Amino acid sequence: MSHKAPTRAQQLASRRTAPAGRWCILALLSLVGLNGCGEKGTDDLKAYVESVEQRQKSDIPPLPRLLEYETFTYDESSLRDPFEPPERAVENTRRPNTGLQPDLKREREALEQYSLGSLRMVGSIEKNGRRWALIIAPDGTLHRTTTGQHMGQDNGEIIRVTESQVELKEIVSDGLGGWIERRTTLTVSE
Repeated sequence: MSHKAPTRAQQLASRRTAPAGRWCILALLSLVGLNGCGEKGTDDLKAYVESVEQRQKSDIPPLPRLLEYETFTYDESSLRDPFEPPERAVENTRRPNTGLQPDLKREREALEQYSLGSLRMVGSIEKNGRRWALIIAPDGTLHRTTTGQHMGQDNGEIIRVTESQVELKEIVSDGLGGWIERRTTLTVSE
């Protein structure tokens, strides 16, 4: 008995029928699955729905009364116009010239090149009835200062020296084109 190889036409015919057979099996399985979705087994669900519907309905409490909202009115009439250059706004707030200003022609002293925050008072000495403060500059140099001398970058003039502190009168810009006087102290540091 000899076994013959299928012809090309037979091969094509078998390929066409194979997918059709698969579709038939799939359709049959779907029908069997849908058959389980019938009316059977829903009696307990219907009974539960009926019991819920027969329950006495409770009253829902009314919503709480809302507090009346008080609105805020923004009054910008007293504020500076944000589109006006700041210089024009400053013109209106200039202080009258009090005549107070630093002596810019005076020759600068050694301690005026440092800010007061960088200077340290380490003590004081008294000689011939005059008290002198001992100040160390940031570069480590020890300076002897007394009343009338200047120190700090804000035109600070020493007005009093005690055992534990130096009192200064500074003349600083007020930011509006004028000058104001400010009192500052430098105390002994350990």
